[in-house]
Amino acid sequence: MELGSTVSAVRSQRVLLGDEIRPAVILIKDGKIHQILSDISVDVPCEVSTFVDGMVLDVADSVVMPGIVDSHVHVNEPGRTSWEGFWTATRAAAAGGVTTIVDMPLNSIPPITTLSNFRDKMQEATGKCFVDTAFWGGVIPGNQLELRPLMEAGVAGFKCFLIHSGVEEFPHVTDCDLHAAMQQLQGTGSVLLFHAERDVQQTAEEDGASEADPGCAAGWSAPDRGDHTTNLSLCAENIPAGATQFKCCPPIRGSANQEQLWSALKAGQIDMVVSDHSPCTPDLKKLERGDFTEAWGGISSLQFGLPLFWSSASKRGFQLSDVVRLLSRNTAQLSRLDNQKGSLAPGYDADLVIWDPEREFEGVVCATLVRGQLVYREGCFCPEPLGKLLLIPPERSQK
Repeated sequence: MELGSTVSAVRSQRVLLGDEIRPAVILIKDGKIHQILSDISVDVPCEVSTFVDGMVLDVADSVVMPGIVDSHVHVNEPGRTSWEGFWTATRAAAAGGVTTIVDMPLNSIPPITTLSNFRDKMQEATGKCFVDTAFWGGVIPGNQLELRPLMEAGVAGFKCFLIHSGVEEFPHVTDCDLHAAMQQLQGTGSVLLFHAERDVQQTAEEDGASEADPGCAAGWSAPDRGDHTTNLSLCAENIPAGATQFKCCPPIRGSANQEQLWSALKAGQIDMVVSDHSPCTPDLKKLERGDFTEAWGGISSLQFGLPLFWSSASKRGFQLSDVVRLLSRNTAQLSRLDNQKGSLAPGYDADLVIWDPEREFEGVVCATLVRGQLVYREGCFCPEPLGKLLLIPPERSQK
């Protein structure tokens, strides 16, 4: 089957349906899952033959499950395309079984903090995405009147930093900046994400509020919490001195901290796992000097998220159904794409990852389908980008 082909049915002896793995045929029509026929024999049943007008992808005993929805990806185009642009980022996603990314509002120049900047970003992304791509808007000091226009234009929600973001064009917010933003977003059903680290040296004046003025912080809630694949997979004890390629934000902690993260994930206190894919050019890592204070804080990990997570999670009693919940369904819900992404059910986009959880370092992606189109298989990509830009309709943003 040629890359880029439209697949009409996928057959496997191991399809993840709910909490169970069973033989099934997934019928695909117009890019959507049309029907799932489970508990079938190895032969394609007659009802499949009469339905299918294209090609059947038989993947034998490879696992088939919903494609990964990575809701924390930094694509640096425009402005820092040499760090990474949409073409390479979305190919990396496809190679890792990621069928949807949600691009963070910062590291590109300009950042997505105004409607005009968002239009620039969309123009740059058009025709370059191998997987489906949605976008977060940004909250920075003074841009609160841009938030509703951004939301109406289709951003999934918003992101802000409580400490320096690492780039000058995306300054961090004070409590009162957040209060102004929250007033604009109140009643919209939108979501506001926090990089929730605080500078311990920060003064009350820098915060924009004092202990005697709690009104700026009133009414906040943060029901959705996530963690990064790198923090779950790496620990400080195993990082050599001066190995700045491992610098990220928040930084890699010790093994005791890592086990606490896994415990929180197991207990349901952490709802999802994402990559925080944040590449840069090699010179910005200051590898020759090994200076962590000067090196760029980010790790390029988009293509490795699924096997990295499963390598550690499988040893801690997690099941494949947990992978779907943490890496697909909950991340789609956070991004308000859960009406079309993150589940293996009729009516959902036929976004599928086909992989072997037992191969090599506990997991190798064999193939990736985006809306029924074969975009990646065994190290090769479709010749042209087939991903779509995803905009959240205004009626889905307003409640």
